[in-house]
Amino acid sequence: MKKYFLLLVLPFIVVSCNNTPDKQIAEQKDTTLTKGRYALTSTEWGSVGNDKVIQYTITNPGGMLVKIINYGATVTNILVPDKSGERGDIVLGFDSLAGYLQANNPYMGCIVGRYANRIANAKFTLDGKTYTLAANNNGNSLHGGLKGFDKVVWLAKPLPGDSSILFTYTSRDGEEGYPGDLQVEVIYTLGANNELKIEYTAQTNKPTPINLTNHSYFNLSAGKDSTILNHELMLKSDLITAVNDQLIPTGEFTEVKDGPMDFNQPKPIGRDISQVKGGYDHNWVLKREGIAAELIGSLYHPSSGRFMEIYTTEPGIQFYSGNFLNGTLIGKNGKAYVKHAGLCLETQHFPDSPNQKDFPSTILKPDELYKQTTIYKFSIR
Repeated sequence: MKKYFLLLVLPFIVVSCNNTPDKQIAEQKDTTLTKGRYALTSTEWGSVGNDKVIQYTITNPGGMLVKIINYGATVTNILVPDKSGERGDIVLGFDSLAGYLQANNPYMGCIVGRYANRIANAKFTLDGKTYTLAANNNGNSLHGGLKGFDKVVWLAKPLPGDSSILFTYTSRDGEEGYPGDLQVEVIYTLGANNELKIEYTAQTNKPTPINLTNHSYFNLSAGKDSTILNHELMLKSDLITAVNDQLIPTGEFTEVKDGPMDFNQPKPIGRDISQVKGGYDHNWVLKREGIAAELIGSLYHPSSGRFMEIYTTEPGIQFYSGNFLNGTLIGKNGKAYVKHAGLCLETQHFPDSPNQKDFPSTILKPDELYKQTTIYKFSIR
């Protein structure tokens, strides 16, 4: 791994934040909207402890725009056009750093780890030793614990070409209960064909579980629809990992054919959601043909014509339909995020894999390299 991995972010103490709305920043940085070339700019967005939080803006030759901050390596904005050419922001989030620092931020746009999703009873056994994690979800561990990768300031470095940003973080041995120093790299790249590629790599000095993902909430209407229930979703999957009432896998698999979990043919999310207790928040086992990133799903918003394809190297995807949003969270432009205001399509390994012997292993060893890629590609239909 590169030598800058040896750097360590400073402790997490909130001292200040920038309340400059994204709209004002966009006006200040209107040069980034120039079509016909790549542009990459940055602006200070506040601070966490002694660490500055920087917001990076990448624009591709076609005018697609992505903004990312180094707090949580978080995607704050994705602007793509609709069928009439009107560009809109299709991810939920907040206008300032204060929104992302609030205690009830439901992982908007961030990288989650060291282990995305749930680990039962906040414990696992590895090489004969039992490790106890932070129990932050009904006695279970969710998305890395109390202070996961979403709540730290990453080191950031724009890469040559003005289309990519490298984020690095070193998670120390014992952090949130996990063993080993884990060195993580995440590269966001905005492609010329309106695709946002996320490449993850990691190395460790002790065997440790790892499962990383991005937790963006999508609403392809760009806020014109209050929910995503009329979005049409397709997932290439015949199975889900069965779960108990706390959404912990039982170790069994359930066939989705012809049921409410069957998205092999595109269908509106709202069509069958009432048949799923609590709404969709499950892991689909993806049908894959190789080891390279391949198309495994799509999302379509008929009114706007916006179409998103998902490519990944991962074996599963957690589809979460924003069930716990309840209107109390105030997002961009003062908008209240109601139930199902956005959805997450989190490419990843299966939940609770460290405790499930029949699931693909998520244990990274010192002589191995963790590597995965996910691409969200946008177009018009």
